[in-house]
Amino acid sequence: MIKYKLYVFFSFLVLVCLVSFGQAKTVKKPLYQKTIFLDAGHGGPDSGALYRNIYEKDINLSIVKKLEKKLKEKGATVFLTRDGDYDLSVPYTINRKRSDLSRRSNMINRSLCDLYISIHLNADTSTTYHGAQVFYDSKVKENKKIAELIQEDLKQYLYTTREAKEKNDMYLFHRLEKPGVLVEIGYITNPNDRYLLTQDNYQDKVANVLTNSVIRYFYRK
Repeated sequence: MIKYKLYVFFSFLVLVCLVSFGQAKTVKKPLYQKTIFLDAGHGGPDSGALYRNIYEKDINLSIVKKLEKKLKEKGATVFLTRDGDYDLSVPYTINRKRSDLSRRSNMINRSLCDLYISIHLNADTSTTYHGAQVFYDSKVKENKKIAELIQEDLKQYLYTTREAKEKNDMYLFHRLEKPGVLVEIGYITNPNDRYLLTQDNYQDKVANVLTNSVIRYFYRK
């Protein structure tokens, strides 16, 4: 009987330790067991929007890599659609852009990710348009919630006045079955936005804001 009681007691202690360890890990690593797919828009011969020698593709990738690092520090498993200056199109395909977008969507759909974020920059013929904005496709119900939450943080910390916007005509995002959004970090055609977007400390700030948004999203679910 004494041996049995000791066995039960030590089993209980082990269980308590395991639960405590799991809770501690969750507190220190709030994105533990979450998988996030990051998509740096454009790449390779597709520069995206540009201004002189400043290319959207490069800024997108730089922000994505900073965001990847911060999400991993919070415990997330992170995958990238690209980690260098290239696109994902099939060689010698007739419609290179369509091929690139199809392969990106296939990568994300085949994954077990809980969320995706695609990073882009905006552009316009007018230099007055500025500010970060989130776009979402209504195909997945969660997308609106994610978009509005991230836009709240962009307003608070990046001082944009824009609103999250539903946009169902984007080829890549209408194909995606996982929850997620496209974030246009700013306008490369606006002088102030452009200056900020090329600054390392501002890119780092953007990555911090998005990381906190992701944490808030999962804790609100």
